[in-house]
Amino acid sequence: MANPPTRPAFSFLLLLSSLFFSPTRSASFGVNYGRIADNLPPPPKVVELLRTNSIANVRLFDTDAGVLSALANSGISVLVSLPNELLSLAASSQSFTDAWVQANVSKYYPSTRIVSVAVGNEVFADPHNTTDYLVPAMRNVHVSLTKYNLSENITVSSPLAFSALQSSYPTSSGAFRADLVELVIKPMLDFLRQTSSSLMVNVYPFFAYTANSDKISLSYALFQENPGVVDSGNGLRYLSLFDAQVDAVYAALSALQYDDIKITVTETGWPSKGDANEVGAGIQNAAAYNGNLVRRVLSGKGTPLRPKNTLDVYMFALFNEDQKPGPTSERNYGLFYPDESRVYEMPLGAPEATSHVGARGGSTWCVANGDVGEERLQRALDFACGEGGADCRPIEKGATCYEPNTVVAHATYAFNSYYQRNARAAGTCYFGGAAYLVTHPPNYGKCEY
Repeated sequence: MANPPTRPAFSFLLLLSSLFFSPTRSASFGVNYGRIADNLPPPPKVVELLRTNSIANVRLFDTDAGVLSALANSGISVLVSLPNELLSLAASSQSFTDAWVQANVSKYYPSTRIVSVAVGNEVFADPHNTTDYLVPAMRNVHVSLTKYNLSENITVSSPLAFSALQSSYPTSSGAFRADLVELVIKPMLDFLRQTSSSLMVNVYPFFAYTANSDKISLSYALFQENPGVVDSGNGLRYLSLFDAQVDAVYAALSALQYDDIKITVTETGWPSKGDANEVGAGIQNAAAYNGNLVRRVLSGKGTPLRPKNTLDVYMFALFNEDQKPGPTSERNYGLFYPDESRVYEMPLGAPEATSHVGARGGSTWCVANGDVGEERLQRALDFACGEGGADCRPIEKGATCYEPNTVVAHATYAFNSYYQRNARAAGTCYFGGAAYLVTHPPNYGKCEY
């Protein structure tokens, strides 16, 4: 092997726990838990489902008492929401937000780990036009959180629809709608800056692809291998539509001189079913997009425009919701059916966070992630060949898989041995971010996998 396993083996389960339930981790993945359905499991069962799949972050669209109570002492971080229909009251009455925070936040915190309040959702796209109330409501909620000594631990923001941008292509031309800038965008960004909060944005490459499938390649939309798109304005090459859309928002922030504001993606996903005109909707593409999204987010990498800014992302959605209005896709974004079975196989949450799901599915192999550096790879290799019990004899000097004698090649063999020996179980292709899944066998010299 590239180096003998001389380092002390570490506990794999302990590593998972420290990486995915530690508040100091710099990037996080979560899911949206919507409940516009009449057939969903009760909240305690949902919390069990989240924990079983190591999903450590969840976004709610309200502050349902049963859900918040079920999440108590679960270790799951929770983003709660004040609905659009309450914005006018929240904007006009400090006593209203005091009572709302007391009844819906402080009552459950800290046993329920509430980390943020989303004030409204896609307010600018709301046909009821509650835009004027947004920033005053955000300020009042923050004041109320301060009153109950919660503002240092709970942030306030509001998710924007991507349509809040007037321009998004090329990415460098990103700009907010002119009619919103002075009215609400700048005051909101001032508030976010003052409170050290991130800008919440809902980003759906699916919508862009289905409307422009003749111009946007599917591989580019699904994080799959592609030549990329070079931005004519800044010269940066984008390998995914998701990164291009996020950077369009960053460009819009920069245009207004708010470069210090970070972004949280509060919704993104891909439907497993759609109407005839919803090009690209389907199980294989949903598995590819969402699986690759998890790996991309928890790689800890920033975007081409903001390489140091890691992203917190909430996938939409946990369940298919049978009572949602609109096209067929709206009822088919779920990762799970109401009976808790998976809509399709893909890595979920922390244990398989660096997994890569191809569009065709099928057999999977575990390979080394060379981007993490040789030191991390070697440590994970030591574990796999030691405490992990992988069969590493073929990568010993002179054996079939010794060449090429590199840490990446040896780690790939060891990681895949461990993964296959554990029946490809959840969490067995992670190694602290040093491995991910592929749908084609790796090719290193004469070695067979």
